[in-house]
Amino acid sequence: MAEFSYKARRRSGELVEGVLDVADRPAALAQITRLGLFPIAVETAKAGASVNGKNGSQKADFMSLLPPALRVQLQQKRKPKLQELATFTQQLANLLQSGMPLTVALNSMMHLESKGIPAEVSRGLKQEVSEGRGLSDAMAKQPHIFTDLYINMVRAGESSGSLVEVLRRMASHFEQFAEVQAKFKSALIYPAMVICVGAGIVAFFMFFMMPKFMEIFNGFGVELPLPTKILMGTSTFFINFWWLIGLVIIVAVILFKRYQATEGGARQIDEWKMKLPIVGKVVKLNLFGQFSRTLGTLLQNGVPVLTALKITEQVLPNRLLKEAISNARTAVTDGKTLAQPLAQSKVFPQLMVDLVRIGEETGDVPGALNNLADTYESELAIGLRVMTQLIEPLMIIIMAIVVGFLLVSILLPLFQLISQIHT
Repeated sequence: MAEFSYKARRRSGELVEGVLDVADRPAALAQITRLGLFPIAVETAKAGASVNGKNGSQKADFMSLLPPALRVQLQQKRKPKLQELATFTQQLANLLQSGMPLTVALNSMMHLESKGIPAEVSRGLKQEVSEGRGLSDAMAKQPHIFTDLYINMVRAGESSGSLVEVLRRMASHFEQFAEVQAKFKSALIYPAMVICVGAGIVAFFMFFMMPKFMEIFNGFGVELPLPTKILMGTSTFFINFWWLIGLVIIVAVILFKRYQATEGGARQIDEWKMKLPIVGKVVKLNLFGQFSRTLGTLLQNGVPVLTALKITEQVLPNRLLKEAISNARTAVTDGKTLAQPLAQSKVFPQLMVDLVRIGEETGDVPGALNNLADTYESELAIGLRVMTQLIEPLMIIIMAIVVGFLLVSILLPLFQLISQIHT
């Protein structure tokens, strides 16, 4: 006889876990079925379970010592990336397009490579669908994987009978957003590398090289020039009070995070982001593109306008736009057109307002929003390129000034020493 641990579901959908002492795995499956349960996973109970349990309890004890906010963040499941979600959605659409029933397609998804989305997700969806629930309802039970946008679009596809087409549009939607994110990251790689390398060089010079030069200069007893005095004072401060600098940085980060956690602070920071020189234009183009693409995709797939506005409000990260969309939703509920509250918000550009108004007059708001999204994404690509071209020489100039100051501070007293030796 052997022990098998299992996970199963009741007909009500409730998850059940337990251990069976049976001859083999088929016997375990038969026993689970006789109990009126639907098996999800059956595995051999390992002898080292008690050891694992001990380690798990030690881990739990350690987690209890952490602050509540950090504990929640560590225990939170990782959400899939946009590209991972796009791949999963495209694979499911391909299987359904080939004529597979939904349950068979979900069963196949359990064996396909879907990075970032474990097989348990497809297994859970299959179980829910096998019990007679809709795919959107099954996805709603896994909110760490599927967002409200995803669930509502699937629900609209189920209602209209065009689930495959909706899934393909969603995959394209996520791929476009993933591409925008990749452009943002690639634009920031060079400045980040320059800053890190520059900070490393300055720290190495201050902590290791400058003390040796100080010994040389003090040994000759010459009057040092002002730049050298400033550099020596800075180096001494860094060496003696490095812990104070670290403490100030930590306190500043904590205060900033607390300010950002407040509603007023988050709103103010979002407003600053949109007004920053060089970067502000790129931030606005990205936000307007997200708004247009998300709302246009939802409306195109049959999601009601009020629900679409609510989901778009949840998706966007900027508080100013969230408030504007919330006010627009209230105005549309009162019978106004969408273009009117967008214009009154003073947040959205006139181009967007005009095209939405034309879309309402022609009856093609989704088409107008998708055209806007294409426009803003094209402008965003240009804006990112311009931002990178402006930041690169700026970083080089700053590095040149810092390195020049270090060289001048070292070379000036050396020149004085040489001139004294000659005289």
